[in-house]
Amino acid sequence: METIIVEGGHRLQGTVTISGAKNAALPILVSSLLTEGWNVYDNVPDLRDIRTIKKLLTELGARVETEEDVVKINTSALESHEASYDLVKTMRASVLVLGPLLARLGRARVSLPGGCAIGARPINLHIKGLEQMGADISLEHGYIDARARSLKGADIYFDIVTVTGTENLMMAATLADGVTILRNAAREPEVVALADTLNQMGAQITGAGTPVVTITGVDGLKPASVTIIPDRIETGTFMIAAGVTGGDIKIVGCEPAHLAAVIHKVRQSGITVEEEPHGLRVVCETTISSVDVKTIPYPGFPTDMQAQFMVLMCLASGLSVISETIFENRYIHVSELQRMGADIKVSGSTAVIQGGKPLTGAPVMATDLRASASLILAGLAAEGTTEISRVYHIDRGYEAIEKKLAQLGARIRRTRG
Repeated sequence: METIIVEGGHRLQGTVTISGAKNAALPILVSSLLTEGWNVYDNVPDLRDIRTIKKLLTELGARVETEEDVVKINTSALESHEASYDLVKTMRASVLVLGPLLARLGRARVSLPGGCAIGARPINLHIKGLEQMGADISLEHGYIDARARSLKGADIYFDIVTVTGTENLMMAATLADGVTILRNAAREPEVVALADTLNQMGAQITGAGTPVVTITGVDGLKPASVTIIPDRIETGTFMIAAGVTGGDIKIVGCEPAHLAAVIHKVRQSGITVEEEPHGLRVVCETTISSVDVKTIPYPGFPTDMQAQFMVLMCLASGLSVISETIFENRYIHVSELQRMGADIKVSGSTAVIQGGKPLTGAPVMATDLRASASLILAGLAAEGTTEISRVYHIDRGYEAIEKKLAQLGARIRRTRG
């Protein structure tokens, strides 16, 4: 079992380069299922989830080649339409193969997904949308079995905003007969990146980044060469790292426009955030002020930054309130922060943080991807040493985070027990 050990109290300073976005890379790699020939993707991060999706594509019959941050995928000779439980159970994004397989092969059998234990994320909206497009879908023995001779364009309304639902149906609709309209669609930069990729492949998609996305089906798609956008959540995490350590960090290779809500809240806390030609400079030279935050779908404050921002508020002067509106179980990290001395009270979807109390190092356990990042941040700010177990979670979404932090002056190392 691997652990990460953090010795707190060291100011971070220097330059960090942001990796490609996991949540953009996953659907873009999957979109290769819609084509024949070699697709080329660069700036792909080396993460557990990326390795899982490459393994899944390989099991479906794809040829996958990787050299550093470049991944080449050829799905000309698919051999299977089934995504097995053994792979899908570890990562929810595996369900993204459902739409492309159905559109390309007319058949898909995909295990019900797993992933982080942060609350129910039902895929009923994926299924409902595909059924509206003419698919015959059944749920048997833990698998989604979908069949369709040909998908038809449909006018689909999402009852709640769903990123993977928008991506899944958008990919399926590229090869459907007629026009598909997705209403109340997700607006995240990762959705826009997928739409841009599909358009480069010959799809006809308009409205990506707005609540209404229109897809006109085409007869076929061609391979593409794509650069993965930078990871906005990794960027936000390093912004918080500067804040909790009183640091001065230049964050290069990021896209500030994707982080407007986070930048606004970080600035409200008293931290200086300056946009520079190649990224951001984040400097904390003052007492952190308390700020209230409510997570909402993009372009609002992202749920994936809630745990990290909570650590910042633990160090702030005064009382702050965080409201989590996306996932009902996303305060699992609170009990671990409390072990480190944080004063946090949770009632339903609301967490009240009394800041200004020093954090102290302690043995803690990561419970999901973003909780892992929050515990590392807390360890950087704490007095003494923090030992974080179950760190395999963080390897799902952060590329070499301990190495990047160490280059900024953190005392952090990974051990294998």
